[in-house]
Amino acid sequence: MKLGLVTYNMAKDWDIPTIIDNCEQTGFEGVELRTTHAHGVEDTLSPDERKKVKETFESSGVKLVGLGSAFEYHSTDPEEVKRNIEGTKSYTVLARDVGAEEVKVRPNGLQIDAGIPVEKTLEQIGLALRECGEYAKDYGIEIRLEVHGKGTNDPKHIHKIMKAADNDNVFVCWNSNNNDVIDGSVKENFDLLKPWIRQAHMRDLFLEEYPWGEMLGLLREMDFKGFCLAEIPDSPDPLRVMNYYRALWKALSFPD
Repeated sequence: MKLGLVTYNMAKDWDIPTIIDNCEQTGFEGVELRTTHAHGVEDTLSPDERKKVKETFESSGVKLVGLGSAFEYHSTDPEEVKRNIEGTKSYTVLARDVGAEEVKVRPNGLQIDAGIPVEKTLEQIGLALRECGEYAKDYGIEIRLEVHGKGTNDPKHIHKIMKAADNDNVFVCWNSNNNDVIDGSVKENFDLLKPWIRQAHMRDLFLEEYPWGEMLGLLREMDFKGFCLAEIPDSPDPLRVMNYYRALWKALSFPD
């Protein structure tokens, strides 16, 4: 397992050299760049700008794991769903060009209030993912679905989405949500999604009531070789926080 950073809160205002420098100083081995943030890695980049991003990461000790997009496919408006699919495809090309390995997408809710059955929405999301996964395969990029959204963050719903997607290039980003926990354990829900888990997002290891040791142990038991990505609040003293985070992550991940 490797430790990385999600730039959703911490690092949202950092440019790429700062991200790399701070990660190298604190032993974070990779980063998922949240789109729309200050780093500016967007599909508007020119070919030369994309090449520069790729070369900057490749010459550093930090891997560009992926692009953390907000593309979602649950809308009742078919044109909106289509725009999100096309956006995913555009960022798939960008991910290839900048040397990333994945584009992170998400479900973001059900449509019960609109009278749409849950199963229909889950199938719709899955079919959109199938299209994106097929497209991304040609570019050597994986699509990774974050366990996210009101209602859709239920691992049982994610399981149904993944079954509907039925694509060997669509995977799951475990999101460490509190509703993963059943009687103090995440094992039941983890096992439900285990065949597809490719990366994990983690929150504050210091404060939140979540069985981090168990979750990291389950990753270790499956011989997980991917990234555990810290999605943590911004801080006026980021290097100190990142150093502490890495120390605790190591203690929880490799207790022996």
